[in-house]
Amino acid sequence: MIIDAHHHLWTADYQWLAAPGLEAIRRDYTVADLVPQLDEAGVTATVLVEAGRCDAEETGEFLAHAATTPRIAGVVGWASLTDPAIAATLAGYRELPGATKLVGLRDQVQGVADPGHLTRSDVRAALAAIGAAGLTFDLVIHVGQLTSCAEAARATPGTIFVLDHLGKPRIAAAGLAEWRTAVGDLAGCDNVVAKLSGLLTEAGPGWRVADIRPYIDTALELFGPHRLMAGSDWPVCDLVASYAEAWTAIDASLGELSATERADVLAGTAIRTYALEVGS
Repeated sequence: MIIDAHHHLWTADYQWLAAPGLEAIRRDYTVADLVPQLDEAGVTATVLVEAGRCDAEETGEFLAHAATTPRIAGVVGWASLTDPAIAATLAGYRELPGATKLVGLRDQVQGVADPGHLTRSDVRAALAAIGAAGLTFDLVIHVGQLTSCAEAARATPGTIFVLDHLGKPRIAAAGLAEWRTAVGDLAGCDNVVAKLSGLLTEAGPGWRVADIRPYIDTALELFGPHRLMAGSDWPVCDLVASYAEAWTAIDASLGELSATERADVLAGTAIRTYALEVGS
């Protein structure tokens, strides 16, 4: 069994897609585009993650997709950590079609300039509220924010945090030492799991498995297979690799694991963390 723990859907008018260099993925990506990719790669089910539109309507649309698409086992929706009405936002999501597939939330923390953002009292309260609601919180951050993430995780032990893309190490800039030092503290928090996703994009065009392997090996050392899950980061991965190539690269990086450890990374951790209901 394979669970794609991290992919998106979007339409060509998402504002962030207007940035230079994103022309190759500046188009609509729909459920109809997704399912053939899953079939080709042998993926059983997926987790659909908010895609940077940063509005509640997107979460409603994604839950509706999940309600009618059995292969989408979970949705990580969007919520602002500075929303004073976050409790009402969560309650509203629970009333929507497909609400049973809401498994987590995410905010675009990577775009926040304030280095003290995750220390704010309202942000910490929002993180605690998300955990109290039985939802995880996905951390989409850059490597310079890893220390503050560790502090937030320790301050809100009742919330499960999911580190997207291993915290975006600067693979193309040979940033292994910098990243290892920064991620180690976060890996020491028992309420944090991490995703082997987005690494090919960080490696850039012309990537090789050898470029990402040291990061995956380090993540296995620091988190262990039982706290790691794999994701394609499709369609973002289309900038440098196809959906199938993304899975081939991950598979090639897990060659030394036991069958049980591979099963954790490829499915078990995602199922446990997101409380997914998937077939055998």
